[in-house]
This record gives sequence, C-alpha cells and structure tokens, in this order.
Amino acid sequence: LGRAEGRCARLLALTLAIIIKGTHVGLPSPCPVLNPRARILVVAATARELAAADGWRTLCCGVGPVEAAAATAGAIATDRPSVILHVGIAGARPESGLEPPSIVIGQSARYTDLGVPEKWAPRTVDASAMLIAAARRALPDASVCVIGTSAYVGGTVNADDDVICDVEAMEGFAVLRAAQLAGIPAIEVRAISNFIDEADRTQWKFAEAFAAIATVTPRLVAEFVSCVR
Repeated sequence: LGRAEGRCARLLALTLAIIIKGTHVGLPSPCPVLNPRARILVVAATARELAAADGWRTLCCGVGPVEAAAATAGAIATDRPSVILHVGIAGARPESGLEPPSIVIGQSARYTDLGVPEKWAPRTVDASAMLIAAARRALPDASVCVIGTSAYVGGTVNADDDVICDVEAMEGFAVLRAAQLAGIPAIEVRAISNFIDEADRTQWKFAEAFAAIATVTPRLVAEFVSCVR
C-alpha cells in the first residue's frame, strides 16, 4: 500500500476497534474484570437515587431525557458495561393502585413527548426479557408495567388528555435507548414517590421512595450477576 492508503487502512482499523470495544481514541481498552459486579452499571438521575456501590459501577445521568441519553452514551463509550440497571423514583396515577413507595419493574419505557411518526423515531424500548425475569426473582412482590418517560410532570397523556402510562419518570426511555443502540441489556426499576396529579409536593414521599430504591438495588445487582457475560 502507498503511504496515503496505509494511513487510511490504519484509520479504518482503529475506527473498527473503537466501535467493537466501545472506547474513545486515546483511552485504553478496559482491563479484564474478575468481579462480575463491576460490569454492571447502575444509572440514576440524582445521587439520592443511587445506593452505595458494592462492587458495581454507578452513574448520575442528570434529570430529563436529553441529559440521561448523553451521559449514558458517554459511559458506554468510555467503559462498556455488560448490563445497565436504571433506578430512580417515579410518579403513579391513583387509579393504578400503586401506593408510595411501591416498587415497579419496567417491562418497557415509552417516550410520550415525541410527536413524530414511529417510522422516524421509536417511542418504545422494551427492557431485556432476561433482566425482567431476574428482577422478578429478586423482587417477587414488585409490579411490572410500562413506564412513561416525559420531560415534565404529567406528560404521560396525549393531546386529548387520555392516559398513556400509569407510571411516569423522566429518564427511562433515554437510558434504555442508549443501551439498545449499543446492544447492551437494560432495565428500568422505580420506587413510587407520589401520585402524578398531586400538586402539593409536600405530600410526595421522597424520603420513603429514595430509601426503597436504595434498598432493592443490591438485591437486583446480586440477581443480575448471573446475566453478566
């Protein structure tokens, strides 16, 4: 090969290595890890929603779908995990029967803010079936349902005010979509902190919900270890 062709070949090889390994240029490839918990990334919008890490990795992704998508994609590119567990608090509709601080396992995440046809951009990402089964083993009393993602409280309704989802939060679709694009199994698990239509935020059970999600996170990670590849 000539000099120019050789440079192109080396650049192509480097680009493929970056895509396959999920690393940035200039960053070393992740070293082999003996502890499978270290291949599990637990993502939450805020530090208060994260349990103290016991061998697993954590990421505060920020509030809202844009921050969550960017932060999760960056974490994947820097050091690709084997499993992503997204945790946090959520609101529920009173008719759902979910009282704070109930735990909810997301069977899928639905982005309710998106107003374009599905052929242009997806609105729903299914959680990993393997992780749903593992989460149900870890939390047999938890409910399993679709969790809506919206950038504002009460956003999980359509233009006619028809309810789209009984449970809503602000980051789930973004985290699961970033994982889906990278081919990483992911799931969203939430603790209910409030009823969505409760305008008085002094009535929201933040402390109880934070404690509930922090309590179940180690149980989830312990069960997800069997899913690490």
